[in-house]
Amino acid sequence: MGLLDGKVALVTGGGRGQGRAHALALGGEGATVVVCDAPAPGPDLPYALSNEADLSETARLVEAAGGSCLGLSLDVRDPARVQAVVDEVVGRFGRLDVLIANAGICEVVPLEAITNQRWDDMIATNLSGVFYCVRAAVPVMRGQRYGRIVVVSSLAGRRGSSNLVHYSATKFGVIGLAKSVAAEVMQEGITVNVLCPTTVSTPMVHNDANYRAFCPDLDHPTMDDVALRFASLNPMRVPWLEPEVMARAMLHLVTDEGYVTGAVMEVGAGISAAMP
Repeated sequence: MGLLDGKVALVTGGGRGQGRAHALALGGEGATVVVCDAPAPGPDLPYALSNEADLSETARLVEAAGGSCLGLSLDVRDPARVQAVVDEVVGRFGRLDVLIANAGICEVVPLEAITNQRWDDMIATNLSGVFYCVRAAVPVMRGQRYGRIVVVSSLAGRRGSSNLVHYSATKFGVIGLAKSVAAEVMQEGITVNVLCPTTVSTPMVHNDANYRAFCPDLDHPTMDDVALRFASLNPMRVPWLEPEVMARAMLHLVTDEGYVTGAVMEVGAGISAAMP
């Protein structure tokens, strides 16, 4: 028996990376998983966003591992589509127990180069998108008197980060959002917590633009080159964590009996020890 048998979970940004790992972990514990991503043109970023094939592959992997998974297209910047997806989930399965608000974007850009459009895209995806998903899920969970919500932030949401002003602002913002919602719903069987990872090995990190940003002194930096730079950012001196590490932390939050809420779980390879 799994810890989430009979539960229905919705994961945003699940086409690959952390979202895929979350979907696999939830399915492995018996949840019916609805995995969403936006396989369509999105914000102008220095790396490719996930596509329809990525989303289908996540669903295939969950089912190959013995789970049940439905893939749905969802751009979290669209509040009407967010509501439609939640309505579809409830219509198909009769409930929604777990929300993993994971969809997000990132780019390394100095302050002066953050255009109005870049700022708006970051806010729309990383902050407004989380808000739309939580707002749509909470009424369903209230009706059930049960819900587990995990919002994915970042260690960049716990401390200032050079060349990540717009990204860091959104990640600070979702922590305030989650804590406030937690305070509002804690008497109704719903917990709302935050996951704050350090660097995770995903396409958001592993792309040429990011490599050049971290190794501006090299003409064609490789993964090995940037690994040394990333490893210097945390006390354990590891360049990045695998997505499965974050999925295990997520499972801890969604399988809690209900007494952990409004909490921020930092998975920072030692960074937390140096923070107040």
